[in-house]
Amino acid sequence: MSGKAYLIGAGPGRADLITVRGLNLLRQADVVLYDWLVAPQLLEQAAPSAERIFVGKAHDKHTLEQDAITDLIVAHVRAGRQVARLKGGDPSVFGHAGEEALALAEAGLPFEIVPGVSSALAAPIYAGIPLTYRGVSTAFAVVTGHEAPGKNHSGTDWAALARIPTLVVLMGLHRINAVCAALLAAGRLPETPAAIISRATTSDQRVLRATLATMPEALRHANLPTPAVLVIGEVVALSEQLDWFAPAMVEVGFLPFDTLAGRRWDDS
Repeated sequence: MSGKAYLIGAGPGRADLITVRGLNLLRQADVVLYDWLVAPQLLEQAAPSAERIFVGKAHDKHTLEQDAITDLIVAHVRAGRQVARLKGGDPSVFGHAGEEALALAEAGLPFEIVPGVSSALAAPIYAGIPLTYRGVSTAFAVVTGHEAPGKNHSGTDWAALARIPTLVVLMGLHRINAVCAALLAAGRLPETPAAIISRATTSDQRVLRATLATMPEALRHANLPTPAVLVIGEVVALSEQLDWFAPAMVEVGFLPFDTLAGRRWDDS
């Protein structure tokens, strides 16, 4: 069988929020390259014979640089292996899927990108925050709070983002002061509701609610662990009524493979 890479979204943290196709492909992989956001229960779904390679990157701590990860994927596919590149959330939302897919395309190697549930979508609703709500929010935007190192200036238009009803900031915990200050300087009201959801969808989920102006100080005292998602907008106020998720009740289980009507690698 010829090699192929599958860039798979593992979902926002809870193992059973992966897609059925993503799970099927993971179970058939020869090699699994995974990051630190992937749930351990999900790795257990890979075949016992599959080689598991940790390539996680966290704030200021990279197991491998992105170029090395891309080279590793290309090498395994070129060697004829089925590669599952398992990424937290959705692979195309700040997940380097574009870079890895481009390297595979340039090498003339086959690949597929399997969408996943992004934490930008899942974290807010697991905290009782709908991203849109009639009469309150007709649009939302997703932005990274952690831009590429070495840039001379920010490529983020905070003035434009300040006018969008709901704003979701990923990887912004370590730059919370700068993010909130930029939005306030751009005219966002200080009393705008805000929330940080830490380790969303898991049994360790914690939610911190404050306002745009008070969030940096509130976070300083809360000491929330990463990963965390910042949500800003009037919809955050709805969470007091819509907070449905009980982290202590999380139970993760998977059906046996043969009950999922799974397809093989080359099926569409």
